[in-house]
Amino acid sequence: MTITCKGNLIDFETPKVMGILNVTPDSFYEDSRDTSPDALLKKAEVMLDEGATFLDVGGYSSRPGATDISPDEELKRVLPALEILLKNFPKALISVDTFRSMVAERSIEAGAVMVNDISAGNLDLEMMQVIARHQVPYIMMHMRGTPQTMKDLNSYGDVTQEVLFYFSERIKAARALGINDLIIDPGFGFSKNTAQNFELLSHLEMFEILELPLLAGLSRKSTIYKTLNCTPNDALNGTTVLNTFALTKGADILRVHDVKEAMETVKLTAQLKN
Repeated sequence: MTITCKGNLIDFETPKVMGILNVTPDSFYEDSRDTSPDALLKKAEVMLDEGATFLDVGGYSSRPGATDISPDEELKRVLPALEILLKNFPKALISVDTFRSMVAERSIEAGAVMVNDISAGNLDLEMMQVIARHQVPYIMMHMRGTPQTMKDLNSYGDVTQEVLFYFSERIKAARALGINDLIIDPGFGFSKNTAQNFELLSHLEMFEILELPLLAGLSRKSTIYKTLNCTPNDALNGTTVLNTFALTKGADILRVHDVKEAMETVKLTAQLKN
């Protein structure tokens, strides 16, 4: 499986790591809030040096119950971040984490080469048309409702089967518009409780049937820190454990706050497969 990104063919024979850059004041993990240019550049430099293939820039906190902000406010956060990152790291492959078509389009025009949409186009019906027009890779995540309502929308018969069905429909919609490069994200922590997250993770290999790159976003989430009775600050070890399991189940991209540890996880897990 491959994607084309900024003229580069990215293959997933070796899983890749995506570093999280939050230009928000309210993301659930305090140390990931990079609201100053200096902090953003320093973190990006570290992540790239440690081996991140992608950087994912988000200006809208999607944690459960997060405050809704306007598209204009989101753009005020995202566009300056993209400008300064690309000025200092012109070869970086930067994804924009947004569910809004306007933010996606303005970000692509500013140099973003991938869109990471928590709603897979369901919160903005223009999103897939923007992706099709620009032909950038598109990460489609599973979620019900919005960040403000998703916590209560977690009733499933079989969570894995229902998420798979969701993707079959979203992939069909994307292909109908001519979108070539798709990546799927099961959406750990989004409209799913802790038990459902573990159930989904334990059956992650079933997503191979979709024949698309698979992203796992488990980094420091409540599934880890609530299970271990700790805080996001203390959830790195738990993140590494679940990332290891995700890789053995077929994950192709790890979206993380801690790139060095994720790269080590990829390297060690590859030796197990050999």
